[in-house]
Amino acid sequence: MSRTLTPLCDFVRAYAESDAHRLHMPGHKGASVLGCEAFDITEIDGADVLYHPHGILAQSQNIARDLFGAKKTLYSAEGSSLSIRAMLYLAQLDAKQNGRSQTVLAARNAHKVFLSAAALLDFPVVWLYGEENSGLLSCRITPAALEDILSSTDTPPAAVYITSPDYLGYTADITALARVCHAHGTLLLVDNAHGAYLHFLENPIHPLDLGADLCCDSAHKTLPVLTGGGYLHLSHRVSDMLCDQAEAAMALFASTSPSYLILQSLDAANACLGGDYRAELSRLCTRMQALTAALTDHGYDLCGDEVCKLTIVPKSFGYTGEELAGILTRYKLIPEFYDPDYVVLMVTPQTSDETLDHLEQTLTAIPRRTPMLDAPPPLPSLRTVCTPRNAMLSPSETVPVEDCIGRVLAQPSVSCPPAIPIAVSGEELTEDAVRAFRYWGIETCSVIAKT
Repeated sequence: MSRTLTPLCDFVRAYAESDAHRLHMPGHKGASVLGCEAFDITEIDGADVLYHPHGILAQSQNIARDLFGAKKTLYSAEGSSLSIRAMLYLAQLDAKQNGRSQTVLAARNAHKVFLSAAALLDFPVVWLYGEENSGLLSCRITPAALEDILSSTDTPPAAVYITSPDYLGYTADITALARVCHAHGTLLLVDNAHGAYLHFLENPIHPLDLGADLCCDSAHKTLPVLTGGGYLHLSHRVSDMLCDQAEAAMALFASTSPSYLILQSLDAANACLGGDYRAELSRLCTRMQALTAALTDHGYDLCGDEVCKLTIVPKSFGYTGEELAGILTRYKLIPEFYDPDYVVLMVTPQTSDETLDHLEQTLTAIPRRTPMLDAPPPLPSLRTVCTPRNAMLSPSETVPVEDCIGRVLAQPSVSCPPAIPIAVSGEELTEDAVRAFRYWGIETCSVIAKT
């Protein structure tokens, strides 16, 4: 492992080997239970401070910045959730400085963390819907549709916010969307939680490469990083003011006790990304092309265009997503996500050839059955009664979904994954909403309490 690429790992390893008496947090004092405790430290002298960095953390983040081609890159030990809140806060600062509206235009398939950010920051939201019914997990916004919306606004919004790649593996036309946003004087923010690796493809398609202003990556989703490791990236287009405020934006929402195990994992990833990672990713792309061709030849329908995500549409093959996931699980192939309509499988260069061979053999051994024609219900179109902030901060009660018609949703009723709300906090629930809740297995809802 190169010392020039891993200053944090080098420091912690030296400290662990020094036999120092740990009269500081954490309470385990380096004694081994899980095996990692010797490397689990806190912000002692020399270890730097994550959101006021001046030493090894600053060095490590600058290495990541250069690897991704960003103007500034910050680490998150709390996944993309922290970075999403921070970049929305920065968009609000930028809007105030430049006379734009506080409103954020957001694709409807936003992660529920977007809602918590809207509640915390209290900015208005205008939801963007795809031109075709993409269901719960996708919301493909066309540049033409975005142009129409932005052209009709008197004051540019604080930002446009999209998710790309989405949970099914569809990537947006970020180049064209960014061009529209910039022509109207607003920022493009991208939740790129599933796409940290995209910069390292032979033809890079990371949001920063394509014109996004700010974006977050969940490094742990697709890179060899511990769960919770993430990035906030600021592009070369953004102002120096936003770069200067970025650490404060992260600190506003972050724990003051970041995990140094996660931070070391991000530091170690720099050595990986600066080494043979591009070649390993290219090899995986070739292998995935062969796998998708074999599955298509066997009769499977696949969706999405993201190379490291295999999304199967199993009903056309005669199985629900739950049935197909159950078969895979019996063969010790554990999906990332499944619901009635999809099975999502995620691979990386760390996925072995043996695993990919086992996956192909298992899927192609499954017999095709009569296609299932039932489709998921369309997402309900609901009336907004109050803002997400008012809804989330109101007294609430949990009721069966059958009893929530006419009530106002308080907290999003969705688990993670996929953490994409069917209804948004502050919306009045209808029979269509109840039908969608039932379809996706939601039995109770948090609604604003009656007074």
